[in-house]
Amino acid sequence: MSGMKIGELARCAGVTIKAVRYYESLGLVTPRRLANGYRDYTEEDVRLVREIRTLSNLGIPVESTRPFLACLATGRQHADDCPESLAGYREAIDELTERIEALTTRRAALVRHLKQAAHRHSSIPLPDDGEHSMSDLYRLPENLPVPEDDGAARHLPGLKLPRITLSSTSGETVGIDTLGTGRTVIYLYPLTGRPDTDLPHHWDSIPGARGCTAESCDFRDHHQELLAAGAQGVFGLSSQDSGYQREVVERLRLPFAMLSDPRLSLAAALDLPTFAFAGLTLFKRLTLVIRDQVIEHAFYPVFPPDAHAQQVLEWLRSNPVT
Repeated sequence: MSGMKIGELARCAGVTIKAVRYYESLGLVTPRRLANGYRDYTEEDVRLVREIRTLSNLGIPVESTRPFLACLATGRQHADDCPESLAGYREAIDELTERIEALTTRRAALVRHLKQAAHRHSSIPLPDDGEHSMSDLYRLPENLPVPEDDGAARHLPGLKLPRITLSSTSGETVGIDTLGTGRTVIYLYPLTGRPDTDLPHHWDSIPGARGCTAESCDFRDHHQELLAAGAQGVFGLSSQDSGYQREVVERLRLPFAMLSDPRLSLAAALDLPTFAFAGLTLFKRLTLVIRDQVIEHAFYPVFPPDAHAQQVLEWLRSNPVT
């Protein structure tokens, strides 16, 4: 093949015209000039450009492909048939190794800073369990699946609360049926994660599962407004133990307590919606407004969780106690 123009060469080699011109500026490709000044490329030029492209895709800088091209120029079948080419591979590997080590060091420093920041306001000792992948618990990913209303909470309004006592992160026990007069808001959630540990695999694919930390932060940020709108108290509730919940309360600076129901006693007594995951049975996200030991209103399904406290606040304001 001969008499090719630069555009034809670029198409045959699978690169851009700009790339070909760059290779020429480095002296890696040197086409002959026709009498009219146009460049004339050959099949050998196509081979050289393809080799540069292949090596670049391997991570070898264009400027470092000279030994490989020189090997082809000696008539070798392959660009890495020469000792100089093997040395080029080793040099590229050594450079990548240095970059990987530098990036690993930087990543470890970021992990340390994240752990320190995540546990700064917690009395739970900073874990020394090696390096973890980390989930951003405070921000919800886009395109989370939206839970559908399966009717599992329609029977709740009007039900009297059962006689169940649960452990609280305040160190006390709380009787669900003795919350006192007035309104109490209890938001039930599956589980909260920690920022130095990844969430369970496929967690985001379960409708309504993701967002427990973000939901708690929303109730924290609107806590005073909820009280002003008529709630005498707010609680979070999950099947996680109080020790785990206490770390969350401290880290997120929650102004209210969490209730622990590891046996899902409330779910059994009120026929609350749950779901199975990784061998566990967990509460589905649900919020109860309780008034005088009776469920006055149930929010279900809850979505988006990071704006749910505002939904509860709007309901309280729209339904004042008379």
